[in-house]
Amino acid sequence: MTRIRSPSLLCIALLASASALAAGIPDLRASSLTVSGIYSLTFNLNIASALPAETTITCRAQIVPNPQTVPDQGGFDPGNRQLSAIPVRTVTGRAFVTGSTAICAAEIPFSWTGMSARGGAVLSYEIDAVNGSGSIPLLIRTTGQQNIGVAFPASGGSARLNFNLNF
Repeated sequence: MTRIRSPSLLCIALLASASALAAGIPDLRASSLTVSGIYSLTFNLNIASALPAETTITCRAQIVPNPQTVPDQGGFDPGNRQLSAIPVRTVTGRAFVTGSTAICAAEIPFSWTGMSARGGAVLSYEIDAVNGSGSIPLLIRTTGQQNIGVAFPASGGSARLNFNLNF
């Protein structure tokens, strides 16, 4: 009987000491919150060479929370499980062309719950020139960039991002 009681007593003693230690340790996980606002994007394009008539220039942008702000995505808050997937916000705009310049603007409103205020978001964009004069649209020119780190705007506010590009 002594052999059976020794492991049982040892388990009870370990559980009791572990719970006593845990009671004195503060929760170091970052608290989650809702972050919201608007990213206002302006793409100022310097068109390097003439584009065919009936060409449309579009801009597309996408934001996702920085992985540091999302649980289970390499971030610092693995205990917060409010998000089941990474939220993505995508918008598309159409450029206004004047001579050899074009301006394309887009606004990306967002509201994400389960975030941390640290880390901000990651922006990616693409600018396309498409000629639709034929029966099948033809991609004439494209440019883009991915994984641009941007800070969250003030709560409920907006952040203006301007890009000057040779296109």
